[in-house]
Amino acid sequence: MRRTAARAGAGPVVEAPAPGPVAGPEQTAAPAPAPAPAPAPVSVPQQLRTEFPFELPRGYVDGSGTVHRDGVMRLATARDELIPLRDVRVQENPAYLSVVLLGRVITRLGTLAMVHDGVVENMFASDLAFLQDFYRQVNAEGHTRAAVECPHCSEPFEVELGGSRLGES
Repeated sequence: MRRTAARAGAGPVVEAPAPGPVAGPEQTAAPAPAPAPAPAPVSVPQQLRTEFPFELPRGYVDGSGTVHRDGVMRLATARDELIPLRDVRVQENPAYLSVVLLGRVITRLGTLAMVHDGVVENMFASDLAFLQDFYRQVNAEGHTRAAVECPHCSEPFEVELGGSRLGES
């Protein structure tokens, strides 16, 4: 049998304890857990206004002679602005874009069962101009108020464009 000599400095193998905090005489209790973070404030979601009432200055006159003035316009979507670009009438005459677009976003006009571009193209020019301005106001700025200045005293104030007659504030 062959014997091997023990290596110098080699002793019995002893497992070391797992590393961790060593409690000294001044630290006898377990450390306190870190405080829980404060809960984030709960925010109440703000309702997005998507429909805006209006009143036409003159009104749309239907086939039976009924005048329709009160209506509702909804916010436009990207689809509302893209689909009319495929319309042949718009491709032939870009000025027709606003007629087709307004026919898509006006959801109610008086007692009409449905509002479409045929209704819009038969409106008086002053009503069409009003609706074009109203569309820009609602979709570009998100509200129907306009900042104005008094021509007499130069004081700034706001006027509500939606649902009011021309000239009223």
